[in-house]
Amino acid sequence: MNEISDRISVATRLRNNFLTGLIICAPVTITIWLTWTFIHWADSWVKPYIPTRYNPESYLKFAVPGLGLLIALVVITLIGFLGKNLIGRSIVDFGEQIFHRTPLVRTVYRSVKQIFESVLKDQSSSFKRVGLIEFPSPGMWALVFIATDAQGEIAAKLNEDGVEMVAVFLPPTPVPTAGFLMFVPRDKIKMLDMTPEEGAKLLISGGLVIPDWPAPLNSKAGTDAAPKLNS
Repeated sequence: MNEISDRISVATRLRNNFLTGLIICAPVTITIWLTWTFIHWADSWVKPYIPTRYNPESYLKFAVPGLGLLIALVVITLIGFLGKNLIGRSIVDFGEQIFHRTPLVRTVYRSVKQIFESVLKDQSSSFKRVGLIEFPSPGMWALVFIATDAQGEIAAKLNEDGVEMVAVFLPPTPVPTAGFLMFVPRDKIKMLDMTPEEGAKLLISGGLVIPDWPAPLNSKAGTDAAPKLNS
């Protein structure tokens, strides 16, 4: 019996060691592979357009990984710099007018531009807080990102009874870029102390990556209604 127990114990330890090693190695390996794949993808797009006389690989006689990506970053940054001045802005506006007047192309262009503006916009204009609302039924809570107070016609229609409404974004797991825009009474939202970035990590991980939470002193966290966000 002791021999059988020892064999089981050894097998259990080997399995645990393997799983621990897998947890350590898998993220590193996948990250390196994805990074290397992205670098090669960027190089394959940019390098063919580099004149031979300006391509270092023509003189070095060996491939330089990341050269195309580096050039792409420099060119994109330069275009962004030029796009902020008057002349560059005029050129960009002229190009956008051509896209806007082209059937089918204008629909694709507007959609893509809205996506990039939403994803890459400044943090100051993105979601401000994270909270919980009862969804899809009472007693069940869903994580939401607080956008802003209801404004304009929506505020006029929904605030007729004196109930202040707040615009929240309810994203699904594990792809938080899709979801629902909802208007919720302010007092129905339980505010959280975590940042929007921590909330996104919690969603993407399916609840496995939980942010640290030092309990605040002299207060009961998570029970306050959403503060005014327009100020």
